[in-house]
Amino acid sequence: MSEQDRVRVESTAGPPLLASRLTPAVPPEPVVARPRLLRRLDEGSAGPVTRIAAPAGWGKTTLLASWVRLGGAPAEVEPGAVVPDSGELAAPPESGPVPAWVSVEVGDDGDRLWSYLAAALRAATGSTESGRVPERSPRPEHLEALAASLAAADRPVLLILDDLHRVADPAALTGLEFLLRHAEQRLRLVIGARAGLHLPLHRLRLAGELTEIGPDELAFTDDEVADLLTAHGAALPAAAVHRLRERTGGWPAALRIAALAVRGQADPERWAGQFGGDQPEIAGYLHEEVLATLDRAEEDLLRRTAVVDTVCADLAEALTGRADAGQALADLAGAGGLLHREDTRPAWYRCEPLLADLLRADLARLPADELRGLHARAADWYAGDGRPTDGLRHALAAGRWDLAGDLFVAHWPELTRYDREPVHAPAPVAPPAEVVRADPEVALACAAERVCAGDLPAASAHLGVAAEHAAGLPVPRRDRFLRLVTALEVSVARLADDQTEVRAAAARLLRTRPEGATPTRLPDSAPTAPSSSAPTTGGGAAADDADLRAFTGTALGLVELADGALPAARFVRARAAAREAGRPRTELVGASRAALLLAVRGELRAAEQAARDALGMPPCRGWSGRLDCAYAYLALALVALLRDQPEEAAANLALAGPAFGVADGWGAEAGTGEDWLAAAPGEPVAAAVAALCRAQLHRDAGDPAAGQRLLVRAGAALADRPSATELTSLLRAAEAELRADRGDLDAARDLLAGNTDDGTDPVLAVTVAKVELLAGDTADAGRALPDWQSPTATAWPLPVRLDAGLLDAVLAERAGDGRRAGRILEQVLDLAGPQGCRRVFTRAAPPVRDLLAAHLDAGTAHFTLVSDLVRGANTSIARPSAAPRGVLDEPLTERELTILRYLQSILSNVEIASELSLSVNTVKTHVRNIYRKLDATRRREAVRRARELRLI
Repeated sequence: MSEQDRVRVESTAGPPLLASRLTPAVPPEPVVARPRLLRRLDEGSAGPVTRIAAPAGWGKTTLLASWVRLGGAPAEVEPGAVVPDSGELAAPPESGPVPAWVSVEVGDDGDRLWSYLAAALRAATGSTESGRVPERSPRPEHLEALAASLAAADRPVLLILDDLHRVADPAALTGLEFLLRHAEQRLRLVIGARAGLHLPLHRLRLAGELTEIGPDELAFTDDEVADLLTAHGAALPAAAVHRLRERTGGWPAALRIAALAVRGQADPERWAGQFGGDQPEIAGYLHEEVLATLDRAEEDLLRRTAVVDTVCADLAEALTGRADAGQALADLAGAGGLLHREDTRPAWYRCEPLLADLLRADLARLPADELRGLHARAADWYAGDGRPTDGLRHALAAGRWDLAGDLFVAHWPELTRYDREPVHAPAPVAPPAEVVRADPEVALACAAERVCAGDLPAASAHLGVAAEHAAGLPVPRRDRFLRLVTALEVSVARLADDQTEVRAAAARLLRTRPEGATPTRLPDSAPTAPSSSAPTTGGGAAADDADLRAFTGTALGLVELADGALPAARFVRARAAAREAGRPRTELVGASRAALLLAVRGELRAAEQAARDALGMPPCRGWSGRLDCAYAYLALALVALLRDQPEEAAANLALAGPAFGVADGWGAEAGTGEDWLAAAPGEPVAAAVAALCRAQLHRDAGDPAAGQRLLVRAGAALADRPSATELTSLLRAAEAELRADRGDLDAARDLLAGNTDDGTDPVLAVTVAKVELLAGDTADAGRALPDWQSPTATAWPLPVRLDAGLLDAVLAERAGDGRRAGRILEQVLDLAGPQGCRRVFTRAAPPVRDLLAAHLDAGTAHFTLVSDLVRGANTSIARPSAAPRGVLDEPLTERELTILRYLQSILSNVEIASELSLSVNTVKTHVRNIYRKLDATRRREAVRRARELRLI
């Protein structure tokens, strides 16, 4: 910055002004550039107001200072670059707005704030007339003159106000609001603040004139954590970097403290794994910078509600006795930013991880009776709200052994674990021996709580203690007790991936069913009314039988699903039994899995209804539900694909991805999807179905090679799943079709050879017929085509049966029997119409499209449907062709090509470095070279350019 452009600090009246408050301070430590946030500020500052709102330590001032010092987000700034600390500011571009900086301090009233605003605005506008820029809280005529001066300026003024929350007088900001409205968009505000502001944010938000950046965006990513550690001379393995980010929630202040502290550790990786909010450096910062800003009532609310993981208004009221607890939570989440609000109704809130650590450490110092009282209140509230898992955990922590035993006996089918998300719940104190002797169900309750936490050794130990007391129980109670023991054994075996023991324990459990019990009937139609969260009461043996069928059916279904099987009927029956018993958690598992498996079978209406039922079930009932919702979204994606709705399919894939560990989802913009197959090793069926969907979307986009690679990877992932025969056939058939689509008929035949010798696999047999027809060999196609109208064909997946029928119709037409071809086509339409299955028609080969057009002229009972299919088929004829391989001015090296293939995955630079046994800096150097050679500035742009050049 030139001398004449420096901020003037003279004041015509009042105390002198500090130059340090009119320019961004030089950070006292290395600060890494974060281009994604710099770009967000660039984009936001094109509008009237940009607001960065977050609690202390979230890097608001650092981000704003970096942005100003770098002059925005220059294209040459790489992620991880150290922001210059020379004290000089980057010169603003000649055509851009002129920046003006003001740091607000505690105690600034209207007059003091406007004296600094006057100095900053005079420097920005080049005005030497003090009268045009008021130095005290302005009167209306002063504001009008200033607005006119700003409107007449050659360039807009970009006014950055840091820590604006320190201004407590609403009147002090009235002038800024006036200038925003009347300066003809020549004044733009960028604000950094902790709490609420006295500005019309709601009006700005409704008008689309407000850009907001909060903690979710300010949180560091894995790559940014690695950059920060590197800038501080510290290094951690990729897994430790990820763990550190998870433990801190990406909180910048905590990460900087960690970066400074980790250098002196003998075992940095172990230290990072134990990093928490109860450590002295973090605890001191949180107490001084976060909790000290709260009044005593707010701090007490946070501390008492920290006894639970998430809290709502009613639960907070039960824990604190405050009638205004709901409003206090909303204030702490909104203006304070200390709580994260979940996207639920009613609203649920949770603390950031490190703050939760600190609050729980404070709770642990409470008198034992007071702490048990909080757990008891939580247990009573959860029990009354139908959340037995949380109720059981808090009942045990409170020493409410009677409540714990009652909750387990009444809700045992729901007290198991259906997902793999980590649970960090400490083990409660074991009940006294005399309690277990009098009521051994309490030991079973302890085992169930440990099952829900994923602590299988502790669960088994509690089961052993309970079993010692079974012999002394009276017969009716002993029978029930042994049944509950067996149910827990099923859960322990399932979570331990011991499929043999799951089947054996489930068989033992089913042998305890009441006499005369009947199997669960399959529902004639999907239920439409919402299910009750209350278990069946007063049903006696019938209720017990429904619980047993729901629990064992779900457990066996999950075991078969993990082995690659497609047990649709089992999940449908288990869901019906769970609904009958009033077990919503078990019903959610059954509905979501049944939805996906029904979609694979082509029962699209039932699949769609089951998926929407699953998504419509109440969340926040003591379980996460993320994995269940992901299955439902995946089912909807497959339904949309089979109905030839590719955009909707891609959208639902994107919604499904994160629960399976795919950060960017499985949507159309998420790369090729090859590397997410490893992200869901415990859900092989879901991963394979997603691969089938993605491969078809790639084919539609004119890139069958990408789809083919994806299917090969998916098939290899199922190689060790003995029950995945049907799913493997679907993958192989899809791959053969893609090979044939690319003109590689011999490779398609080789892929299918040896798999249809006995003619028992209709999926592969139909695909062989399609390949032979495409090759022009109608005789071989006819011989390979199985009888799609036989009684056994009703068990085939509907899309396979429809494909077979269409092939039969084409072969009849080729043989000169047009009337038979018409009859067959009508039968195929009869099957496809009720389910809305369109893709087999609209994406079929030209002979099928010709047959549809001729059938429309000949007359059909499905005139509207056929007309729509003909139009859809014509729309999809012109598919994008793959671009020829291009030539770069400077070719990529072999190492750069390897890293380029990783760039299309979800892996971060840290994870790529770990995969290739390289340093993060080496990977970044290669990435920069790749960007330069491909003339790209971002990862997605580089991948897109590489695909255009057929490099990947």
